[in-house]
Amino acid sequence: MSGPAARQTRALPIPEGLEGQRIDQVVSRLLGLSRTVAAELVVAGDVTVDGAACASKSDRVSAGSWLEVVLPPPPEDVRIREAEPVEGLDVVFDDDDIVVVSKPVGVAAHSSPGWSGPTVTGGLAAAGYRLSSHGPDERQGIVHRLDVGTSGLMVVAKSEAAYSELKRAFKERRVSKRYRAVAQGHPDPLSGTVDAPIGRHPRHDYKWAVVADGKPSVTHYDTIEVFPGASLMDLGLETGRTHQIRVHFSALGHPLAGDLTYGADPTMAEKLGLTRQWLHAYRLEFVHPTQGRTVTFTSEYPEDLATALARLRADS
Repeated sequence: MSGPAARQTRALPIPEGLEGQRIDQVVSRLLGLSRTVAAELVVAGDVTVDGAACASKSDRVSAGSWLEVVLPPPPEDVRIREAEPVEGLDVVFDDDDIVVVSKPVGVAAHSSPGWSGPTVTGGLAAAGYRLSSHGPDERQGIVHRLDVGTSGLMVVAKSEAAYSELKRAFKERRVSKRYRAVAQGHPDPLSGTVDAPIGRHPRHDYKWAVVADGKPSVTHYDTIEVFPGASLMDLGLETGRTHQIRVHFSALGHPLAGDLTYGADPTMAEKLGLTRQWLHAYRLEFVHPTQGRTVTFTSEYPEDLATALARLRADS
C-alpha cells in the first residue's frame, strides 16, 4: 500500500496587480484555490512571503515579494472517489471528442473544497465516460461551468484535442451560450446590454457584486414575454463571470425570481414554488473541436421552472 501523497510547494513572485491585497486573496487568485482553503493554509503556516510566515490571513502584500505556498496533498484518485450516479443528468450528445449534458439543479460541474454533493464529472464517471486527462484531477474534461443552482447545458471534453480547442474557444468568446431567466418586474428598456464590472461583494464573501474594480462583464438581454410583476428574458453572455446574470439583474433592480441571495421577493418565490433562481442555460452553439462543423444543442426547461412559468402565465 502506498504512503500518503507528498505535498507540493509553489513559489512565485507577487505581480503588480495584487499590490496591497490580502494574502488569502492573493493565494486564492494566483493558485486557483477557494478563499476558504487559502485562509486555512495561511493559518496553518503553509504560506510565506519573502521567507517569513504570514501572521494573519488579512496581512497585506507588496508587489515583487516572493510567495511560497505548501499545497494540501491531492486525493489519491479523485475520479474514482467522486464517481457517483447523478439523477437527472441527461446526456444530450456524445462522440469520441465531447459529451454534452443537461445538468440538473443542485449539481456542481466538478468537486471542490467545501462541496460534497453530486458533480457532472462524477456522474459521467459513474456512467462509464472517460474524460480528457488535461487539467487538475477533479476538473478533468471541464472547459466551462454552470453554478450549482443553475440548470442547463454543458459541454465536457473527452479527447485531449477537444479539451485544448474548447478551452481556447471559450477564452476567445467563440461559443454562443444562451440562457432563459425570469426577472422580477419589467426592465426598461425591454431589450439592452448590461456592461458593468463584477467582483467580490465588499461585505459578503459568498456573493458577487457590481464593483468599480471588478472584471469586465457584459450581458445582452431581450424581453420575450411579460407577466404581471415579472418578465421572461432571453440572454446572451459575452463574458462568463461567476453569478453574472444574477448580479447584473439584481443591480438593475430586477433580481431573478426565486433568487433570494440577490434580493428576490420571497413571497413571489413561494407563490411560484421556486427554491432557486429561475435561470436555465437552454442553448449552446460552437464549432466542433475536431470536425470543424457548427453544432447546436438545446435543453427544455426542467419541471420546477416549467411549473413556475405556467403559474405566471395562468395569472396573466
